[in-house]
Amino acid sequence: MSTETRKLDRVVIRFAGDSGDGMQLTGDRFTSEAAAFGNDLATQPNFPAEIRAPQGTLPGVSSFQLHFADYDILTPGDRPDVLVAMNPAALKANVVDLPDGGILIVNTDEFTKRNLTKVGYDSNPLEDESLEKFQVHKVAMATLTIGALEETGLGKKDAERAKNMFALGLLSWMYHRPTEGTERFLREKFAKKPDIAEANVLAFRAGWNYGETTEAFAVTYEVAPAKLNVGTYRQITGNTATAYGIVAAAQRSKLPVVLGTYPITPASDILHELSKHKNFDITTVQAEDEIAGIGIALGASYGGALGVTSTSGPGIALKSETIGLAVMTELPLLVIDVQRGGPSTGLPTKTEQADLLQAMFGRNGESPVPIVAPQSPSDCFDAVVDAVRIALTYRTPVLFLSDGAVANGSEPWLIPDVDTLPDLSVEFATDPETFQPYSRDPETLARPWAVPGTPGLQHRIGGLEKQDVTGNISYDPENHDRMVRLRQAKIDGIEVPDVEVDDPSGEAKVLVVGWGSSYGPIGAAARRVRKLGLPVAHAHLRHLNPFPKNLGEVLKSYEKVIVPEMNLGQLALLLRAKYLVDAVSYTKVQGLPFKAEELQNVLADVIKGVSA
Repeated sequence: MSTETRKLDRVVIRFAGDSGDGMQLTGDRFTSEAAAFGNDLATQPNFPAEIRAPQGTLPGVSSFQLHFADYDILTPGDRPDVLVAMNPAALKANVVDLPDGGILIVNTDEFTKRNLTKVGYDSNPLEDESLEKFQVHKVAMATLTIGALEETGLGKKDAERAKNMFALGLLSWMYHRPTEGTERFLREKFAKKPDIAEANVLAFRAGWNYGETTEAFAVTYEVAPAKLNVGTYRQITGNTATAYGIVAAAQRSKLPVVLGTYPITPASDILHELSKHKNFDITTVQAEDEIAGIGIALGASYGGALGVTSTSGPGIALKSETIGLAVMTELPLLVIDVQRGGPSTGLPTKTEQADLLQAMFGRNGESPVPIVAPQSPSDCFDAVVDAVRIALTYRTPVLFLSDGAVANGSEPWLIPDVDTLPDLSVEFATDPETFQPYSRDPETLARPWAVPGTPGLQHRIGGLEKQDVTGNISYDPENHDRMVRLRQAKIDGIEVPDVEVDDPSGEAKVLVVGWGSSYGPIGAAARRVRKLGLPVAHAHLRHLNPFPKNLGEVLKSYEKVIVPEMNLGQLALLLRAKYLVDAVSYTKVQGLPFKAEELQNVLADVIKGVSA
């Protein structure tokens, strides 16, 4: 039987299985091949917080969603066109998202009575009629994998572990993906265990050959490369882009980097990546706790290095006193918060945008701190370079608000020309004749940065209030008032670009404002709404403190402003307070990103209400 090939402009695939089934690796490899092929793409990993949840249970389900297309896309997709379910738990947790007519590929070997009972199935969904609205393909992946590896001599248990590569091979065949890169990756990954490497390669080929020889799949699909800007691209996650941005900023500032940190989900990958780049004068220190981590980083800044610390929301709470110390000492410091669901331990592996008010106000006294938020995985590179620019130029700690969706998601990244990056070089104080520790640059209000040991530049440092200019300890009420206002004026005067508004028709009466990872869903929803003939404007904020100078004017030029956030309305609260606009807050705190479809409906209702 010949196989029909259909051309598509986009596809969303979700791999789902037990947390030990290798779904993240499977999804990552398919993503790498899509990137190498030239598709635009966006991914959304989703995995449990438990190190090892009970096998075959709903809390133990791990999934990886990939959206790839022949045009520029903004999100990992709302719903999968294809769901690969490795066991009953994966099916039950994910099938609700599969649209009618969607392709469902199921590993039948795991659909035993015990596994079905474990997740609450009264009958086998593969045998009753509950899945009849989908295109169901039943594949005994474990059995076929074990058979393909029989001659390798591997035990049944070890052979079965390669079934994720069988699934990857089958999907690679279905979508005409190249195979050489995956085979090369597997041989490199398991170079010290060549028998395991060969087993995974054989399983991958077996999946491909199964698709080629079986008559169960009558159709394969092609998605052409996207027409992206000319240049060299690579697939990158938000955390990796953040790490690369720190390295680039250090090179452009000619400063060594000291990362003082403590492992915490979902920020730990920044430590892992930076630790690989010691050749760029990067020092990474895994401290005993969050407070020690930021203390190391601030001490490094005092010593003339670029101090960096990384964490998530609970860690920011612990670091708050030292951030306040950095405000008082007026030293540059990069504080990275990869937000997750809270409060307390909350949802460690799920995303949220609920630390904005903590970043703005979560310290004692008047202690203003600039806030920068990236909008996508690749944007983390540019945004963190910008955050370092602010820290060095204005001698201040800067909070970099990433989140789990940005940090773990991936997309193509156009590798920049180094010469296009900003010059971040700094001048240290050296002249004892003119040095005063709290004299200020008339434009930036930044104080001098004096490296300890520089002859004649001895000065007091610490958390007690300083006298203006001299830096001596001061309890004078009027001096304290002056210093508080100077520190605030320094942050208020930071140069940030004007916010840009995407309003193609110029006829929109409704403006949707977002920040952080909501960029993709909002942008995709705006595209959908415009296709319905409803004009809408979109503005996205990278700089949350200070706000862009033209933001108030932009907000007041629209009849209605709507602010979608993955919190209970924190940015909306700030916009209402500062600009006295009646911003409509649309919120979601499920640990999941917005869907473009839900935002489309919200925007359409608001636009129709304004137009009525």
